[in-house]
Amino acid sequence: MMRIGELATRTGVSVRALRYYEEQNLLASQRSPSGQRQYPDSSADRVQLIQQLYAAGLPSKAIADLLPCVVNGEATPELLDRLSAERDRIDSRIGDLVDARDRLSTVIAAATANWRTGQRCPIQ
Repeated sequence: MMRIGELATRTGVSVRALRYYEEQNLLASQRSPSGQRQYPDSSADRVQLIQQLYAAGLPSKAIADLLPCVVNGEATPELLDRLSAERDRIDSRIGDLVDARDRLSTVIAAATANWRTGQRCPIQ
């Protein structure tokens, strides 16, 4: 078992965020006799999973719905459809980001070539 500060340090997530995860039923703790939150060692992996799902753009309600499936391996056909839709949305987002990066690379290459020849971009 570890206290909230140790979990925060281990995961790089703020104490405030950990409390929020508890409020959203994403994370559970037990209370010590003195009232301090105590988390099982497995909580560090769970927090990292929560962070990844947030980074993927899922709201806390969706994460709360998905966590039992991810942790227990239980899934309904509806949940599998939802997971597939989220994966497709992430794939689309990745494609958009790759396109944006490629466009920036093209602009950088053109600007670098112009700079070497003494031409300046009209936008300063």
